[in-house]
Amino acid sequence: MYFGLIVPAYGYAYFSPAILSTYHYGPIETQLHSVPPWAVSFGFSMIVAVLSDRARHRFLFALVPICFAIAGFAVLLRVHTHIDAQYAMLFLTCMGTYSAMPVIVCWFNMNLGGHHRRSIGTAWQIGFGNIGGIIATYSFLAKDAPLYKKGYSISISFICLSAVACVLYALSIIRENKRRDKAARDLNLTEQEKTELGDLNPEFRYML
Repeated sequence: MYFGLIVPAYGYAYFSPAILSTYHYGPIETQLHSVPPWAVSFGFSMIVAVLSDRARHRFLFALVPICFAIAGFAVLLRVHTHIDAQYAMLFLTCMGTYSAMPVIVCWFNMNLGGHHRRSIGTAWQIGFGNIGGIIATYSFLAKDAPLYKKGYSISISFICLSAVACVLYALSIIRENKRRDKAARDLNLTEQEKTELGDLNPEFRYML
């Protein structure tokens, strides 16, 4: 889930000035136009975080922003003559990727019980996911300017990978919680034993 978003997110972070420069802005205008998508993305991610926390739900708050990002990159892939529309889509791509990623990180970590499992799981998720930055580096090459069709196609592909992973993860959570509900019984575990088992504790329920 995280790996699939790192590629488009880092791709945008690395190459947004290069993309904006193809919209016929001057050097200073290019830098100035690169700021608003980040500012709007910050506000949107805060809203998503608050609503997700209040609802105690992660899946839809990850999937909906992912759909925003897919829509943004899809338009950028096809539209090359309407600068205002292209610029607006940069807002969607930035908002979508950078609001879904923290939700996914939180979602995975909340479903790891115990300090040991959570610390190892967090390190694995972030460490493995950030490998996507290598792919992002080679996504938007200068030779592909100004259309960047290869970069946009790569970004859409990896976002779709993240979306599929989110759906599969959600389905596995639902299935496991139902299995534990049916098998529920009094195991007479102490609080220390429950803590050591973490999310392997039969009484633990995964958050959707």
